[in-house]
Amino acid sequence: MKESACAAVDTLIARYPALEPCGGDIRAAIEALVLCYRTGGKLIVCGNGGSASDAEHIVGELMKGFLLPRHLGEDMLDKLHAVCDVTDPKTVDYFMQNLQGALPAISLPSQLAISTAFSNDQAPDLTFAQQVLGLGKQGDVLLGITTSGNSKNVLYAFRMAQALGLTPIALTGASGGKCVSGGYADITIKAPAEETYKIQEYHLPIYHTLCIAVEEEFFGAE
Repeated sequence: MKESACAAVDTLIARYPALEPCGGDIRAAIEALVLCYRTGGKLIVCGNGGSASDAEHIVGELMKGFLLPRHLGEDMLDKLHAVCDVTDPKTVDYFMQNLQGALPAISLPSQLAISTAFSNDQAPDLTFAQQVLGLGKQGDVLLGITTSGNSKNVLYAFRMAQALGLTPIALTGASGGKCVSGGYADITIKAPAEETYKIQEYHLPIYHTLCIAVEEEFFGAE
């Protein structure tokens, strides 16, 4: 990985010294995400309540420019010219000036139709697992956010991810809960707090760092 991508963790710890014990796991999560994207995979994110909002936030940072410009390359320019009418070159210019390179990411809590249908018809605590079954493929990453580490619907999603060959990453509180004791996640980033709101306050700079590092790896200067 680029030195600039790795440096994102050092910057995080300098700003939040309490997160130093998490440094190794954060770096491992970044490496897993880089591998996922480098091999054509995507990130799937899930969580409940405030963590559902965090899932949306993460997707927003990855699917468009975050800190860096993400200009489309010559290959996309050629593809656009191939499909846009030659009498309408402004469309190509408009796309190239405004669209940004994306790192594919999906937030499961935002999918209201499938989540409400499956919760009503089948089993509410398996909704995320059903979504992973339908969307996940080997090489993807599932990031499950659970402050307790015990959210049943997130744990079931991890099991489905393991069955399909995804890499499960948990973002939890200090204990790690069942994510650790039950072997549900390959990587568990344990924010050093016990109270939910304090855990969530650490989660934001942690996942911002994941997004910063991955963006730097794929869109930063050589």
